[in-house]
Amino acid sequence: MKKRLARCIETIWYKDQFIGTWLMPLGFLFSDIARFRAWLYRIGVLKIHKLPVPVIVVGNITVGGTGKTPLIIWLAQMLKTAGFRPGIISRGYGGQSQAPQAVQPDSPVTEVGDEALLIVRQTACPLVVSPKRVAAAQYLLAHHDCNIILSDDGLQHYALGRTIEIAVVDGERRFGNGYCLPAGPLREPIHRLQSVDFVIVNGEKAEENEYAMHLQGDKAVNLATGASKPLSGFAGSPCHAVAGIGNPERFFKQLAAAGLVCKNHPFPDHYFYQQSDLVFADQHPVFMTEKDAVKCNAFATSQHWFVPVQAVPDADFAVQLLNLIQSK
Repeated sequence: MKKRLARCIETIWYKDQFIGTWLMPLGFLFSDIARFRAWLYRIGVLKIHKLPVPVIVVGNITVGGTGKTPLIIWLAQMLKTAGFRPGIISRGYGGQSQAPQAVQPDSPVTEVGDEALLIVRQTACPLVVSPKRVAAAQYLLAHHDCNIILSDDGLQHYALGRTIEIAVVDGERRFGNGYCLPAGPLREPIHRLQSVDFVIVNGEKAEENEYAMHLQGDKAVNLATGASKPLSGFAGSPCHAVAGIGNPERFFKQLAAAGLVCKNHPFPDHYFYQQSDLVFADQHPVFMTEKDAVKCNAFATSQHWFVPVQAVPDADFAVQLLNLIQSK
């Protein structure tokens, strides 16, 4: 039922103009509420909490994934190379944690969420999850020696003061029908991008004043054995592909471009898999994203593989970002 509902909503937002237009008045109402709320923070009616270290918020203005998690991982690694001591905060979406909780590489994914667990394993940076970003940031600074904070998502969480804003855009789907929720996929009107410091476009050619980014990954890792194999080694063979991310088609196209012949099984973003979801009548290989894999280790077999990816932004982006941090 959840899968069918997700597909129906996606069709309305990205393909069916008629229903989205019919819902447009509700979208205008949502847009007005979002602008009014942002205005209350600007004039000081709602409090903005400023922290003693720079805060970089990485988010988006659309519902669903755009590639924020790989970019957060890249940013953390780049900042460490540049001499910073980054810490990371996250909502921990899909997890059950309510109070600020430090994430460890072996934390239960049901408590901290799939993205947070993936980030901490990839970066080895201190990471705290909480529905309240300010509380997460304060906990992080109280327990770790960090001199810069990365906020995974949180563009609309104005209570958290920020030094730099980075918005990530899905280059293929962009903004759908251009309407705010529920008529379209926008959390805020498109003109919100005019106020951020950087716009990163994942997967397609960037427009003026945007930076391009692509996700790079050409190998598969076996969940049961840890063995790795080039994706090209599976070319031409039948297989299955599962993806519980914001845009599953991006993953399916990646596999197809590598020559894999997969039967695709899309799931809702942050979906918590059951063993039955990954059992098929045949014995063909089953491929998934690394974000999916952190939720499937307990019941994975040698039939199951994940495909790790790395974000590769424009080279000039790192230079401009470091310059901006130094100027703040």
